[in-house]
Amino acid sequence: MAEGKKPEVLVLGGTGFVGRNFVKYLVDNDFASFIRVADKTMPAIAYFDEDAKTAFAGKDGVTVEFKQADLAREEHVNRAFADHSFNFVFNLCGETRFGCGEEEYRMKTLDPAKLAAAKAAQTGAKWIEMSSGQVYKADKSAATEESKISPWTVQAKYRYEAENAVRAVDGLESVILRPATIYGPGDLTGLMPRMACAVVYKELGQKMQFLWTGELRINTVHIRDVVRAMWAAREFENGSVWNLADSNDTTQGKINDLLGKVFGIETGFQGTLQSKAATKIALSSVAELVNNKHVPTFQTVAQKHEIANSPISPFLDKELLKDNHLSIDGSKITKDKGFTYECPEVTEELFVQEIRSAIDNKLF
Repeated sequence: MAEGKKPEVLVLGGTGFVGRNFVKYLVDNDFASFIRVADKTMPAIAYFDEDAKTAFAGKDGVTVEFKQADLAREEHVNRAFADHSFNFVFNLCGETRFGCGEEEYRMKTLDPAKLAAAKAAQTGAKWIEMSSGQVYKADKSAATEESKISPWTVQAKYRYEAENAVRAVDGLESVILRPATIYGPGDLTGLMPRMACAVVYKELGQKMQFLWTGELRINTVHIRDVVRAMWAAREFENGSVWNLADSNDTTQGKINDLLGKVFGIETGFQGTLQSKAATKIALSSVAELVNNKHVPTFQTVAQKHEIANSPISPFLDKELLKDNHLSIDGSKITKDKGFTYECPEVTEELFVQEIRSAIDNKLF
C-alpha cells in the first residue's frame, strides 16, 4: 500500500451487529478510502438505526458500497472481491443465533470462511477472523489464548472449524479474535435477551430468577472495544490469536443487579440444587417452559407500545441454560499491544445506552 494512501477494506457479513458498528467506526475516523460490505441480508431489512444508515452512506473521502452476496457460493465470493484490491478482509460471517442445526452453521459459518479465505490469499489481502470465546472449555477460571479448546455450543464448534480453515490456507496472513459476550447498541443475542426477560417480569410484576447462581460467569466486551480491536488487529502478527474481554469478570449476579436497577424489578437465582433438579429430566423441557412464558408476554408488551416487528426476543436457547462459564482473560492484548478497553466494566449507563438505542429504533 502506497505511503499516505488509506486502505481498501472488505467486510464480510457486515450488516449484522458487529459489522454495522465496525463500518461506522471506520467512517467516523476516516480510516479507509473504500469499504465494501458483502452480506446476504440487505441494509434495508437489517433493522439499521440512523447511525448505521449514515455510516453506510459514506462521506467525502470514504466510499461505502454494499453488495448482496451469499458467501457460501463461490461465484458470490468472487463478486465480493471483484474490481478492487483489498488490503484487509474482516470476516464476520456466521450464524449468530443459538440452537440452529449443524448444517445451518456449516453453510453460514464454515463454508464462507473456506471460500473467501482462499480468495483473499490469491489477492494478497490480510484476513481478520471474528471467532468466539465459547471455543474454550467452559471453566470458572479465565481462559487465556493458550487454554484448552472445547467448544460448548454448536455455534462455537463451527467458529473454531472456521478458524482452522483459515489457518490452513497457504499464503494467507491472518489474525483470530475470540470475544466474550458482545453487548452495546444493536445487540440482539448478547445481553439483550436478558434485558427482554426483564421487560417480561416488569410487566408481570414478578421476581425474575435465572437458573444456577450469581457466580456463573458471562464475561463481556463492549462493541466499542470490539471494533477498535478489529482495526488494531490489522497490524498484529500473522497467525496470532487474541481474546477480547473487559476486566469486569461479569457474572449473572452483576447482570441481574443492573437489570434490577434499570427496570425496577426484584431478581434472584434458582440455586444449584434446584437448577440441577429442574434440568436433570430434560433441559429442552425447561427451555420450552420458560420461553412459553417469556415470548408471548414480551410480544404483548411490544404490541402495547405499537412495535409491529422487532428482532429482539427474550428467547433463551437450551445451550445457554446450562451451567457453563464463559470466563475469558482479555488482558494479553493490553499487555502485548498496549490496547486499552474504553469500557472496562458493564455499567448502568452502558445498559441504558443499549436499551435507549433499541427504543429509538422502535425495536424495544
